[in-house]
Amino acid sequence: MNRIVLLSVLLTFGAVLLATGRERDQSAAPSTNRVFELRTYYTNEGKLDDLHKRFRDHTCKLFQKHGIELVGFWTPQDEKDGKADKLIYIIAFPSREAAKASWKAFQEDPEWQKVKEESHKNGVLVKKVDSVYLDPTDYSAIK
Repeated sequence: MNRIVLLSVLLTFGAVLLATGRERDQSAAPSTNRVFELRTYYTNEGKLDDLHKRFRDHTCKLFQKHGIELVGFWTPQDEKDGKADKLIYIIAFPSREAAKASWKAFQEDPEWQKVKEESHKNGVLVKKVDSVYLDPTDYSAIK
């Protein structure tokens, strides 16, 4: 193998090892303070699609801007569980204190205030929000 090809292979392999080592280090030693928040939004009748649009077009980007990590979003499959009027999602923060600071910054963001006001022109979207802070168990796949 000529030296240039060998050097190229070694550099590529080294970069892969560094990248996977970095990922492994981060997952092997998660912050003991990391906290998850489970949020359930109950929408007013007929407003779930509008809520999805607000999250899709604005809220997710603003969450990320303010240090809110998006884990996942779900809607129930069955009517009896709120298929037509419920959004459930999980977000994460480095700590409970970081969550408090991120939420404060998000709520005070002029862009969010404008988006929220505009989304309510035809009626308030959400009638109730449940929020639960969660700690991962020692056997949880995500920490």
